[in-house]
Amino acid sequence: MKKHHKTIIISDVHLGTSGSKAKQLVRFLKQNTCENLILNGDIIDGWQLQRSSGKWKRKHTRFFKLILKMVDKYKTKVIYLRGNHDDFLDQILPIRIGKISIMRDYIYESAGKRFYITHGDIFDSITTKLKFIAKLGDIGYTFLLWLNKCYNQYRAKRGLPYYSLSQKIKAKVKSAVSYIDDFEKELANFARVKECDGIICGHIHQPAIKEIDGIIYMNSGDWVESLTALTEDFKGNWELVHYIKDIDMHAEYAKEEDKDDELDELTDFDIQDLISQS
Repeated sequence: MKKHHKTIIISDVHLGTSGSKAKQLVRFLKQNTCENLILNGDIIDGWQLQRSSGKWKRKHTRFFKLILKMVDKYKTKVIYLRGNHDDFLDQILPIRIGKISIMRDYIYESAGKRFYITHGDIFDSITTKLKFIAKLGDIGYTFLLWLNKCYNQYRAKRGLPYYSLSQKIKAKVKSAVSYIDDFEKELANFARVKECDGIICGHIHQPAIKEIDGIIYMNSGDWVESLTALTEDFKGNWELVHYIKDIDMHAEYAKEEDKDDELDELTDFDIQDLISQS
């Protein structure tokens, strides 16, 4: 049974990478319709598509086909905000085509509140000032995701539940915990300067809804590990939705890749061409 929301916000899908859970996201959006769909950055991973590690697959194309169907069938308004991994969009934004808009950031007003929506990479000093270091870190994170996949395939075959290596590492390493805390506080301060009641971001793959010094802070998480989305009902209430359960992830790692993992050669060519020009 479909559930209809006023707004759905997702981020960090990283289409074009092996870690992207595009298939699960398509299932989620088929069961959850909305008036407003906000794609808050890093939807396409241009960094990896520029490297040999990135591949555009049919399941990635299906995601965009579903978005177009939502616009046509449900009259969904789509806002696509660029992130650091899809910064190739800088060459065309801001642009609006019908009910689809692509821009850098967005102020969303609902239920008497103003929310500043941004991917969040501009508050990351490494991403903005040391992009080369950020890309090296991205390579390390990609390796960690590969290691995580192999480890969970092993666990699935033995009937053990899913275990996120990177999430556990982030929770254990003091510098990572401190970075997340500083990131959240800086965004909350920015929202206050912009005279907004809250701020909504992505970027750090750390889903959350909390209040920081009187400012509502929300992070939509990601569709690589967390598989989370922010949803708003028609009364202005927000919820952090965790799509997948351990049993689903368990099955995902136990089975082999299927037809959806085949390359979509035509789309791959078109997107690669756009990214190469950035």
